[in-house]
Amino acid sequence: MSDARVTITPLKNGPNLVQGPVRLLGADGKEVEHKDSIALCRCGRSSSKPLCDGTHRSIGFEAAGVDPAAAKSAGQ
Repeated sequence: MSDARVTITPLKNGPNLVQGPVRLLGADGKEVEHKDSIALCRCGRSSSKPLCDGTHRSIGFEAAGVDPAAAKSAGQ
């Protein structure tokens, strides 16, 4: 059995970053090629879903539960 672990980290107002050995399948059931880390879209507007294409930045996506004022004061 492998000791490799999968970690999923929601990035502030950005994608979910998936790190570790995962197999990603598209809606058609075919495997999606990817690098060691995968950024999965959370804003719903990516043109390359399920992968993030950075659209969250241009649309001003803000993740639920994040207080922008608190994040700024914390230096994030």
